[in-house]
Amino acid sequence: MCMTDPIADMLTRIRNARHARKEQVTIPASNLKIGIAQILKEEGYIKKYKVIRSAKNKQGVLRVTLRYDDDNVCGIEGLARISRPGRRVYVGKDHAMKSHGGVGTLIVSTSKGIMTDREAKRQGIGGEVLCSVW
Repeated sequence: MCMTDPIADMLTRIRNARHARKEQVTIPASNLKIGIAQILKEEGYIKKYKVIRSAKNKQGVLRVTLRYDDDNVCGIEGLARISRPGRRVYVGKDHAMKSHGGVGTLIVSTSKGIMTDREAKRQGIGGEVLCSVW
């Protein structure tokens, strides 16, 4: 299957797992997806992630464990792809873009790696806004 937007595929798999109340979701791995999973873990949206590499699957898979509270409510309320292959969205170092009125987190791809919008603003760098999580 030819996939033109692997990040949108990752977000859709996580969104579908959340709606189906699954504990884990398996995604084909890449360095960009691992960076996004790292941000989701640091921000507390997911419980953990693990990269599984094998001899027969050279690319490997990324296993993401979703976080649920005592009332079985997922830590991720929503995910949205911001920059798409057909419409790229970039922000400068002094951007005012927010995710859900500042409640959520924007994930930005910068020259220094994948980071949140707050971290990019603190370091004084801009980049491509990949997605929004709330």
